[in-house]
Amino acid sequence: MKHVWILNHYAQEPGGPGGTRHYSLARHLPAYGWSASIIASSTEHNSGRQRLQPGEGLRLQTYDGVPFLWLRGSSYKGNGFDRIRNMLGYTRSVLKPESVQQLKRPDAIIGSSVHPLAAWAGRRLARRYGVPFLFEVRDLWPQTLIDMGRLSRGSPAAYVLRVFEKSLYRSASKIIVLLPKAGDYIEPLGIERDKIVWVSNGVEIDSPGMGEAAVPTNDKFTLMYFGAHGGANGLDNVIRAMRIVQDDPAGANIVLRLIGDGPLKPSLIALAKDLELSTVRFEGSVAKREIPKLAASADAFVFNLIDAPVFKYGISSNKLFDFMAAGHPTIFCCDSFNNPIAESEGGITVPPGDSTKLASAILDLARLPREKRMAMGTAARRHVEQKYSFAYLAGKLAAALDASVTAP
Repeated sequence: MKHVWILNHYAQEPGGPGGTRHYSLARHLPAYGWSASIIASSTEHNSGRQRLQPGEGLRLQTYDGVPFLWLRGSSYKGNGFDRIRNMLGYTRSVLKPESVQQLKRPDAIIGSSVHPLAAWAGRRLARRYGVPFLFEVRDLWPQTLIDMGRLSRGSPAAYVLRVFEKSLYRSASKIIVLLPKAGDYIEPLGIERDKIVWVSNGVEIDSPGMGEAAVPTNDKFTLMYFGAHGGANGLDNVIRAMRIVQDDPAGANIVLRLIGDGPLKPSLIALAKDLELSTVRFEGSVAKREIPKLAASADAFVFNLIDAPVFKYGISSNKLFDFMAAGHPTIFCCDSFNNPIAESEGGITVPPGDSTKLASAILDLARLPREKRMAMGTAARRHVEQKYSFAYLAGKLAAALDASVTAP
């Protein structure tokens, strides 16, 4: 069986909060003739939890047959200097020969660009071992930063990131993209289209309890969101919609549960207080293993993003696929190239940033007979089973790996 190393600075083991993309892909790769080791930082992103004991520089730990190599990472909060120091520390550590000596020798190496330095380190290691380098593009750097208003298009930093980006694209045997239309961004940079392979995020369909519907215990209609509370999520739009819903007599039994954390959560709580909302509940993050049980308690979900140019290349959201796998309808409030909710007829679509139309969709969905909502949810689940299960997506990744190792 061939073996691949996956460098993902922020990789998450099963059971913790956040996405477990690489664990899930690695779990299914053996069915296609590959095994994988994941190399990650010991400092958990967002929470800051340290996985290693004091004085422990690294640890090789296996979860359901998937090896994780945890490399000591420094602590940080936010996006300041301490986070940059953490990135540089991970990059230095992974390039030390003694750091990876416990791992099975690779036949290929994937560098995942949660930040570009991890991908660069993957390229360095691939050259050291004489194996193919695959570049996984999680975000379109620096375009995402430009479109989100965090970086000026003509700035020196944007120029440097573009040069770095093109270099990684050119040196990769395959470019793994999470967005279905990312090729429209990458190809004009002078990159061959046949190097680009779309391997979306997805969902573990076989997770215990996934898709089971809870029996309603009261007359409340529970709209739910779980995930990050950041700038791109635009949750202020959802909160403003709930003010309209609360003012409508038909919305008296509708409640919204916002579950998760992020930099904008305090301001969102303050906005709900200013709007005198009694129908919005803020809750903390939950472990990934708790998602099926949590999702089963919802009547419907809301997926909301701001209106940003970068979404013309598509979206690949773990939480959206979790919503769909739960078997309940979703209100899709986003303008993106792909729309899994519309494709599956698994809910309602409204334009982003329009709280009035979002409120109308919430009220319309709550009015529907439960049988019709269940039919929507069933259609959504069937769609992710066919297109977005990690068992299916691992096959696409394995095909890219096979093509890389057999290329002349």
